[in-house]
Amino acid sequence: MMNAAAFFLFGGFGLAFSAMAAFGRNMVGCAFSLVMAFFCFAGVYAALGAHLVAVLQIFVYAGAVMVLFVFVIMIIGSRRMTGAGAGQGRFVTGAGVLAAGAALVLLIKVFRGSAVGTGRVSGPFTADAVAAAGGNTRVLSELLFSEYALPFELVTAVLVAAAVCAVTLLIPKRERSGS
Repeated sequence: MMNAAAFFLFGGFGLAFSAMAAFGRNMVGCAFSLVMAFFCFAGVYAALGAHLVAVLQIFVYAGAVMVLFVFVIMIIGSRRMTGAGAGQGRFVTGAGVLAAGAALVLLIKVFRGSAVGTGRVSGPFTADAVAAAGGNTRVLSELLFSEYALPFELVTAVLVAAAVCAVTLLIPKRERSGS
């Protein structure tokens, strides 16, 4: 019962901080909201019993990646954004509505088949099966670098693309055009 409460508490705060990061006007505030969202999602992973993933979430995302983003924002300058997406207008608003709709559909699909808070575990990876296979770290490592190697690399490519886009959006237009 406590794990379910922690799951929903951290998940709710994570969603709130994510919304603050996505829709905030001050870039440094958005970056710190994203750091807090990463910590909250690490709490979600811990509530689900994936302690290794929780620690990796804190070290990799909340630690290294976000420190890099905050320094880049501070070096380039933390000017305030105006309007939706710093003036991109209808396109950004439409993309945001589309992304929110897709996220809502995904959440509905996930929670309809979810066993969160019920004590049920589905699939071949029950607690006994994971313990017999050598523990969480071993099972996660073997799956991540064998069966899920391609999705893992695709997520890496998406994160790199997001970092490049974030830095590109931070550079003022006149500097990008070379004048």
